Amino acid sequence: MNENERIKKEKDGLDVFEDILAYAKSGYESINPDDFTRMRWYGLYQQKPNVGHFMLRIKVPSGYLTSDQLRAVSDVTRLYARGITDITTRQNFQFHWLQIQDLPDIFERFANVGISTAGACGDIFRNVTGCPVAGIDPDEVFDARPWLNQVNSFFEGNKEFSDLPRKFKTSVAGCRLHCSQPEINDIGATAVSRKRANGEDEFGFQIRVGGGLSARPHFAKKLNMFVPPEKLIDVFAAVTGAFRDFGNRDNRKKARLKFLVDEWGIERFEEEVRSRLSWTPDAGEGWEDPRRNFRDHMGVHAQKQEGLYWIGASILSGRMSDEQVAIAARIADEFGKGIVRTTNQQNLLFSDIPQSKVDQVQKLLAQAGLAVEASSFRRVAVACTGNEFCNLALTETKSLIIEIVEHLEKTVSIDEPIRINLNGCPNSCGQHHIGDIGLQGCVVKQGAGVSVEGYDVSLGGRLGADSKFVRPIWRKVPATNVKFAIENLLNGYVEEREEEDDFSTFVDRHSDEELAALMKTTFAEGIDSGAASTNGLVEV
Repeated sequence: MNENERIKKEKDGLDVFEDILAYAKSGYESINPDDFTRMRWYGLYQQKPNVGHFMLRIKVPSGYLTSDQLRAVSDVTRLYARGITDITTRQNFQFHWLQIQDLPDIFERFANVGISTAGACGDIFRNVTGCPVAGIDPDEVFDARPWLNQVNSFFEGNKEFSDLPRKFKTSVAGCRLHCSQPEINDIGATAVSRKRANGEDEFGFQIRVGGGLSARPHFAKKLNMFVPPEKLIDVFAAVTGAFRDFGNRDNRKKARLKFLVDEWGIERFEEEVRSRLSWTPDAGEGWEDPRRNFRDHMGVHAQKQEGLYWIGASILSGRMSDEQVAIAARIADEFGKGIVRTTNQQNLLFSDIPQSKVDQVQKLLAQAGLAVEASSFRRVAVACTGNEFCNLALTETKSLIIEIVEHLEKTVSIDEPIRINLNGCPNSCGQHHIGDIGLQGCVVKQGAGVSVEGYDVSLGGRLGADSKFVRPIWRKVPATNVKFAIENLLNGYVEEREEEDDFSTFVDRHSDEELAALMKTTFAEGIDSGAASTNGLVEV
C-alpha cells in the first residue's frame, strides 16, 4: 500500500473539514502532516514552498456563477489572496496566499452563496465541467445542465465514491462543438439524438471513458451505448464504481482510469459497467464527432432567446484581479440577468445581454482589461499555474504566455485561431498535449553550471474526429527564445500554406525537420539561436 492509500484508509478525506477549522485556531504548526493530503478533498494544497500558505480551489459546476457568487470570489481575492485569482481549465477559480487562520471565514463566505470546495481536489469525483453557453446556444443538441447538476449533487460529499485510486474528471454537455473536451475526461457525456420508430427524435448521451493528459496522455474511448438522460447517473456511478474497485492502488503513476481502460480494453470495461446497471442500454449509433472546430464560444453571439446576446471576453493567462472580478459581477447585474460563465480556456462569458447594450458592455469590458475583440492567439491561449506557486512546475508560465501573445500580435498576421497551450511541467494542467502549439517547461543547460528555464515545442495537437496529441519538434528552447520561434513558424506557415490548409493540415503534411527549420529561420536580433539549436530535438 502506498503512502497516499494509507492516509486515505486511516481517515476519509471528507472527514477532515472539522480538523481544518480546529487547525485555524491552533495554528499552522499544529497540522498533522497526513492532513495536508486530506485537505485536498476540500480544495486545499500547500503552496510552494510549503511554509504556511495554501492554494484553495472552489468548484464551479458547468462554469455557471451568479453575480453574488462572483462577488464572493472578488471579496476573498481582495481580503486573503493578495488581489489575484486564476480561472482554471476545469472552469474553477483558485486562490493563493491563503493562511490557515483565514479559512473558516473563507469557507463561510463561499457557503453563504452556495459555493462548495468539497471534491475540488484529491482522489475524488471532481468538478463537473460543461458547455458555458448551455441553455442559450441556438445550435445545442439540448440543454444538459439539469443532468449535469444531478450528477454533481449525487457525487458531492458521497462517501461511497470519496476514496478513488486517483483524481476523477468528468464533463456533461449538450454542445455540438464538444467544447467540454470529452476526449480527455475520465467520463465525457455528450448529447446525441436518434430517431424513434415513430420518426420523432429521442435525446440522450454518448459516453466516453478513460481520457486524460498528464505525462502519459490517452484519448477517451466510447462505450457502445445510448444513455437516456434520466439514466445518466446510473452510468456515471457504474463507471466510477468500477474505477474505485479495480483501479491501481499500488502505483499512483498508473492509478488513473485511463490505465485501467487501456489494460482491460474497452470491451471488457463496458461489460463491467453494464453488469452494474439494473437496465440494459441500447447500442450506440456511431454518432459523428466534430472536426477541427474552434470550441471557445468567444466574441458576440445571438442567443436562442430573441433579442439577447452572449459576450465572451478573453482573460489572457486566466488571471484576474479582485477589481476585475467585481466589475464582471456588476456588468452581469446591470446589463444581464446576473449570470457569468467560466470556460475551460480560462475565459469569461456574459449572457442575456440585450442587443441595444452589446456595444456598451464591450466598451466596459475593454476598459477593465477583458478583451472581447481578441486576436487569434489571445482568445484561446492557456497557461498553467507555473513555478510561482506550483510545487511541480519547472518554469514560470503566466507572464510568459502574455509575453508570447503580445509579441505575436505585433509580428504575425493570421486569419485563423491558433491555440497555444503552455505548461510548466509534464503534468499538462495547461493541456499542452492538445494545443496547435504545445509548450512544456524544462531546464536548459547553457555551459558549465549555467541553466535557464526553457520549453519543448510540440505541434499539431487537436480534439475532435481527427484527435491527435502533439509531435515534439524542438526541445529545450530557452524561454526567452520561444516567442521568436513561434513567430518564425507562423509566418512561415502564412507564406507557404496551400489554399486548403489550416494550421493542423499544414503541420500534418510537413516533417519534423521541415517544421523545425521554419522555427529556426531568420531569428530576431538578439536571440540566442546557438544555445537553442544545440539543444534541439531536430538539428537543422
